[in-house]
Amino acid sequence: MKILLSKPGLDGHDVGVKVLAHALIEAGFDVIYSGLRKSPEEIVKLAIDNQVDVIGLSILSGTHEIITTRISEEMKKNKLQIPLVVGGNIPAQDVELLMKLGPKAVFPTGTRVDKVVSFFIEMKNSK
Repeated sequence: MKILLSKPGLDGHDVGVKVLAHALIEAGFDVIYSGLRKSPEEIVKLAIDNQVDVIGLSILSGTHEIITTRISEEMKKNKLQIPLVVGGNIPAQDVELLMKLGPKAVFPTGTRVDKVVSFFIEMKNSK
């Protein structure tokens, strides 16, 4: 399974997503990290160009609703039908709202890395 991890928007902090990328690689996944400050258009283009199986967004800037909406719209516009996963600095009370916007999973503030890795392992095994 090939996973694109990305940092959308103006968020400049990427230590957490890099830790997650390394944990996923150690678990046997092919991981592409987009780098910082990517637009929804850039993220979807990277996903298409690299033929990834899932997009994972790390959002710490408080703009998770706006960014999730824009990424979902861009995926639909490009007929990209792969799972979207969102995590980062997301209050627990926003999880239900974000799930309605299209992600397969939302990992709020405080989610352990091993829980996220387990989610991807389960996703891979269910294919």
